[in-house]
Amino acid sequence: MTPMKHSPLTAKDVIELLELEPLEPEGGYFRETYRTHETIAKSGLPVRYKSNRAFSTAIYYLLTPDTFSALHTVASDEIFHFYLGDTVEMLQLLPNGFGRIVKIGTDLAAGERPQVIVPHGTMQGCRLANGGSFALMGCTVAPGFDYEDFALGNRDRLIEAYPAFSAQIERLTT
Repeated sequence: MTPMKHSPLTAKDVIELLELEPLEPEGGYFRETYRTHETIAKSGLPVRYKSNRAFSTAIYYLLTPDTFSALHTVASDEIFHFYLGDTVEMLQLLPNGFGRIVKIGTDLAAGERPQVIVPHGTMQGCRLANGGSFALMGCTVAPGFDYEDFALGNRDRLIEAYPAFSAQIERLTT
């Protein structure tokens, strides 16, 4: 008996199988998979936090050719994990005025990395690279994510502050 072959997954399949929902206002699809029940009191956190936070949170995050992660910043460090699909190109605009483009994926020899760190306060956004069909990632945040900590980037201000990345900023803002 020969083993049954599975057809390749599509973005629609992944969205349905993992019960992902549109992520507004950032873009892409997501589902929170973990939020610790334990919290850190505001008094034990840096002043950038306005209230208590979960120790950590985690989500599935999916990009398609029709979506992108709009440039944004959060108060906590983020760790992206690559699971499945095509290469993702992430723009990171650092608070010190520098920027960088990182590739998230599994082609290590081409400089891609399956795990990427985004330090807190970094403006970041991403999209599929080279016309891919989808990418499934995870994102772990510590202290845990709260919408209170989320801020979308302003296209004009970002282009003024990071002119060398103006083309990428245009593609990752609305």
